[in-house]
Formats: sequence, structure tokens, C-alpha cells
Amino acid sequence: MKSIFDSVSHKCSKVVTNSYSTSFSLATKMLSDSIRQDIYNIYGFVRFADEIVDSFHDYDKEMLFAEFNRALEMALEHKISLNPILNSFQETYHKYSIDKHLVDSFMKSMRTDLHKNTYLTDAEYKQYIYGSADVVGLMCLKVFVKGNQEKYDELKESAMSLGSAFQKVNFLRDLKADFEDLSRTYFPNTDLNHLDEASKQAIITDIENDFYKGLQGIKNLPIEAKFGVFMAYRYYSQLLKRLKKTPALEIKSTRIRVPNYKKFELLTRSYVKYQLNLM
Repeated sequence: MKSIFDSVSHKCSKVVTNSYSTSFSLATKMLSDSIRQDIYNIYGFVRFADEIVDSFHDYDKEMLFAEFNRALEMALEHKISLNPILNSFQETYHKYSIDKHLVDSFMKSMRTDLHKNTYLTDAEYKQYIYGSADVVGLMCLKVFVKGNQEKYDELKESAMSLGSAFQKVNFLRDLKADFEDLSRTYFPNTDLNHLDEASKQAIITDIENDFYKGLQGIKNLPIEAKFGVFMAYRYYSQLLKRLKKTPALEIKSTRIRVPNYKKFELLTRSYVKYQLNLM
């Protein structure tokens, strides 16, 4: 029975989420049961695509990505895939009528990572951010509003801002790995060989503006999604605070993280704020 295969596919997407990101999996656990699996399904898909371009250095990435893309297109067209991650994703894609443009834009940005290492202009940078992060936020938003187009349109801009903020925090946190291991430079007009406090502060101010816009949208999310997304917001805000306190030269030489004990402390405090409507 296909229901058994679908169940196995769901479990695979959940395992991928829990294995690759303790922070995202913790936030996802705070979502309602009615939407949690669909967020696992989206995360599994985007995680696998990202792993191909970022991690499989000893293999033919171009070939693997092309194969993954073909399997994705087949899954979306035929509503089934023997790749359990894509089988889960296509289910969520069709269930909530996710725009194909969002999937295509994401895959375009991931494909760009195969050959592009430097972003020299704001336009290039914003286009990459849109494809790698904003559209993921929009896919999740489709689930959060359960396909309600009016609510989706209302919250679309804030969801994109929150996606941008999360991605930019990742870029700043991962400067060392991106620059030294992958030879990538995402921030335009920034000399990472001589990153100074002014340049770091400009990046942080931009992220803080995105967070402000994103928080306004969180306040208006359906109850099933609000606390889980607020938890993710709180985690990334804490990460940004740590980056803000870290000297520019140190950011480039180490990876700043939030310890697990701090994550659970954030969970407790976030729940209190949420219950008291202090978001």
C-alpha cells in the first residue's frame, strides 16, 4: 500500500530535519500537529538540494544536482517519487498549491552555488537571497495559512523579510566556512580579508530591519504556526546578538553558535512571552 511508503517518506523528512538542525527542529516541534509534518517535508527538500552544492565535494555536483532536479520535476508532475524526500515534498506542494515559481527560484539559487562564488552588486545579492531564503519562507507560509490566498498575500512581505533575516544571519555566522572552505563571498561591497566593525555593523543593521518587518508578520500568523515561528525568530535574534558582540576579526575566524542549554532557555522565555502576548 502506498500509504506505508508515504509514512516512511514522512519519517525520512523528519529525520533529515532533526539530524541537520537542532534549532529548526526545536522550532518545528512547537508548531501544531496539523502542519508540522508539512514543514518537515519542505525542510527535507531544501536541505538535500543545499547539501549537494555545499557538501559533496568529492563527487560530481553538477551531475548530482541535475539528477535531483529531474527527480523533482518528475515528482511534481506525477505526484510520486521513489526518493522519499521528494515524495514527501510533492505531497505538501500539491496539498497547499505551492507556486511552482517558488520551487524554480529556489533551485536556481542552489544551482548558482555550483559556479558563482562572489556577489558584487546589491541586485545579485538580493536575487540570491530571494531564491535561497525568501521563497522558502513563502512555501512555509502557504502551509501556515493552509492555502488561504488572502491571508498569504497579507503576510507575504513579512515572511520574505524573516526569511532574508535568517539567511543573512547564517551568512554572517558562517563567514569562515563560506570564505575559506567554499571560497564564497555573499555580502557585496565588503572586503572579507579586512572585515571591519563598520562593515559588520552595516550588515547587522540590515538584518535588524528585516527582523523588525518579520516580527510584525509573526504577530498575525494563525495560532497553529505563531509560537513555532516566534521560537525560530527568538533563536536567530539571540544568534545575531552574539554576532553583534563579537569583534569583526573574530567572526571571520570562528563560528558563533547558541549552546543547546541556551536554546532551551530561549524556549522557556519565548513561551512566557507568547502566553503573555509580549511578542
